[in-house]
Amino acid sequence: MRRVVVTGVGAVTPLGGDTNTSWKNLIDGKSGASSITRFDATGFPCTIACEVPLGAGISSSDGTFNPDDWVSTKDQKKVDTFILYGIAAAEMALKDSGWIPNDENSQFRAGVGVGSGIGGLASIEKTSLLLKEKGPRRVSPFFIPGALINLAAGQISIRNNLKGPNLAAVTACASGSHSIGEGAQMIKSNKADLMVVGGAEAAICPVGMAGFSASRALSTNFNDTPEKASRPYDSDRDGFVMGEGAGFVVLEELEHALSRNAEIYGELKGYGVSGDAFHITSPAEDGDGAYRSIVMALNESGIGAEEIDYVNAHGTSTPLGDEIELKAVEKAFEGKVDGLSMSSTKSSIGHLLGAAGAVEAVFSIMCLRENIIPPTLNLDNPSVETKIDLVPYESKKKEVNSILSNSFGFGGTNASLIFSRYYN
Repeated sequence: MRRVVVTGVGAVTPLGGDTNTSWKNLIDGKSGASSITRFDATGFPCTIACEVPLGAGISSSDGTFNPDDWVSTKDQKKVDTFILYGIAAAEMALKDSGWIPNDENSQFRAGVGVGSGIGGLASIEKTSLLLKEKGPRRVSPFFIPGALINLAAGQISIRNNLKGPNLAAVTACASGSHSIGEGAQMIKSNKADLMVVGGAEAAICPVGMAGFSASRALSTNFNDTPEKASRPYDSDRDGFVMGEGAGFVVLEELEHALSRNAEIYGELKGYGVSGDAFHITSPAEDGDGAYRSIVMALNESGIGAEEIDYVNAHGTSTPLGDEIELKAVEKAFEGKVDGLSMSSTKSSIGHLLGAAGAVEAVFSIMCLRENIIPPTLNLDNPSVETKIDLVPYESKKKEVNSILSNSFGFGGTNASLIFSRYYN
C-alpha cells in the first residue's frame, strides 16, 4: 500500500495571515472574534464574526493578510475572496514543502483538491444587487468563474502547473476534511504522487449572516463580548461564530518525498466517511454517523484507540452537536479515554464552514511537530461530565504521536482523519 505523508502546510485564519502567526496566537489562547467590519451588521441578530485580519501582509511583522502579496490587484477583481484565501494558503503549503514541478511528468503526477461549503456567496450577493439596480449588462464576465467552488482548485492548478487530479469537495462543514481524505485516496490508488489539498471559505457577508441567523445556528448572546461567544462544551453556548480563511496541506507519496529529502511532518494514516441519513441540519441524536466515521478511520489507520493522544474536535459551540460528538468519541474509544485530550480550536477561530476541517488539519500537523495541544477557550461550566481532558483555557505541552480530527456537516455528512508521527 502506498503511504501518504504531509510535507507542507499553509493557513490564512482569523488569528493571522500565515501559518506561524495563526499557530502562535492559537497556542497563546487568543481569540479571533470581534464585531463585524466587513459590512454594517446593525439590526442583525448576530453582529460578531472571526474575520481574517487585513493589513500589511506576511511580508511584514504584524502577521496580517494582504491579498496583494499573492494576487495582482487586477486579478483580485476577477475572483471571490474565498479563492484569494485558497490561493494564498495553497502556495504557502507548496513553498513550505519545497517541491517544484520541474518537468512535464511531475506536473502530470501532481494534483489539487479544494473543499468549500458555500464558495463565492459574497460575489453572488453583490452581483444579484448589481443586476437588480443596473441591469444585466453590468454583470462581470468573470462573475461565474470567480464564484464557482471548483475554480479555487482551477486557479491553484493553473498558477502552479498542477496537471494531475483536479477536484472540489462540497460537503458543507466537512468539505475541507473530505478534500484532504480524497486527495490521499488519489495518491494511494496511484493516480498522483503529490496533492495540494485543503479548504477555503469567505461567507461573512449580509446574506450569509442572515441565512445562518435565520436557521438559529449563530451565537446571539455575546454580541457585546465577541471573544466569549465561541464556547464549545460550555453550558452557556448558544451557537457558532462565523469564521473565514483557508487551510492547505501538501500530501505526498512516501517514496516520492524521501527521494527528494523532503521534511516529513506526519503521515495521514486513516480516513473515515459516513452519512447520518437523519436530518438536513441536525446530527443524529445517538452520534452513530460520527461514531462510524471515527471507527472507519481507526480501522484504516491500524492504530488502536488507546494510541490516539489528541482529538481535534468538530466542536462548533452549538447546543446539540458538541455533546453528541463527545459521546461518539467515547463510544468509538470503548471507554479508553484516560489520558486522552480533546479540544475545539473553533473556540479561537470560529467556524470556517467548508474550510474548518482543513485548517484544523493544519493545526493537527503543528501539534505533531511541536507537541503542544491548543486550548478550548471559554470552557467555564462544562455541560457534560467526561473523563476526556477538554484542555480548558490554556494550551498544554504533551507528547503527541497520533491525532484524530473530526468534521461533520449539514445533511449528515461526516469525515474523520488520523495523522501520526512518521516512522520509517
